[in-house]
Amino acid sequence: MSRFQIFNEQEVASLRKSGGILHDCLAHVSALVEPGITTGFLDSMAETFIRDHGGIPGFKGYQGFPATLCTSVNDVCVHGIPGSEELREGDIISIDCGVVFDGLNTDACVTVPVGAISSLAQRLMDTSKDALTEAIAIVKAGVHVGDISATVEKVARARGFSPIRALTGHGVGTTLHQYPDIPNVGTAKTGPVLPAMTLIAIEPIISAGSDAIVEGDDGWAIYAKDHALIAHFEHTLLVLPGSNEVLT
Repeated sequence: MSRFQIFNEQEVASLRKSGGILHDCLAHVSALVEPGITTGFLDSMAETFIRDHGGIPGFKGYQGFPATLCTSVNDVCVHGIPGSEELREGDIISIDCGVVFDGLNTDACVTVPVGAISSLAQRLMDTSKDALTEAIAIVKAGVHVGDISATVEKVARARGFSPIRALTGHGVGTTLHQYPDIPNVGTAKTGPVLPAMTLIAIEPIISAGSDAIVEGDDGWAIYAKDHALIAHFEHTLLVLPGSNEVLT
C-alpha cells in the first residue's frame, strides 16, 4: 500500500480553494511589510484574512504552535513566533503560512525585504526563489524525490550559498506534514517516486553561510548557527501525470 496520499477531483477542488486563500493571504501580508511594524501585527492580519475568506489557519495550534504565521527574520531559518519584534530597514523576513479548507492543508512561504536591503540579501532571496522555480519545473509523476533535492542543492551551491540540510519539504494533505520528506540536498534518481495526484510542499531554505542550525530558547525558532542570513520560499504542488499544478 502506498504511503502517499492520493486525492480525488472533489478533494482537489478543495485544495485549490485552500491554496488560493493562502496565496492571496501571503500577498496581502507581504504588502504590509515595512520598517516599524511588528511581526505580531502581520500575524493578526493573516488570521483575519484567512478566516474572512472561509479558511482556517493551518499552523495555529499545530503541535502547540501559538500563531497563524511563522515569521522568521534574518538569521531565523523557520518557526519564528510572531510578537512584539519590530521590523527594521534592511531586514528580510520569511513569512510561512498554512491554510485548512474542507480538512485539507496547503503550505507556502515567501521571503520579503524590509525597505532597502543589501545586495547579499537580494541575491540570497533570488537564489531561494529560483531554486524553488527550477525544482517545480521538473515535478511530475515518476520523478524521484532526489531529483527535486538535487535541483535545489545545485542552484544554491552554484551561487555560493548553502541549502539547510536538516530542514525539508514534505508531503501535505489531511495533515500538515506527511510522507515523504523532501530534502534540499540530495542525489538525482534516488528516493521515493512521486505518483500522480499526490501533494507535496517544496521549500528551499538557503543560508548565506553554513548549513549548521541551532534551536532557540522558545523551543520553536531555529537559527543559523553562524547567524547568517536565511531565505525561504515554498509552494504546495499537485503532482500530475506529465506536469504539476502549483496550488499556492
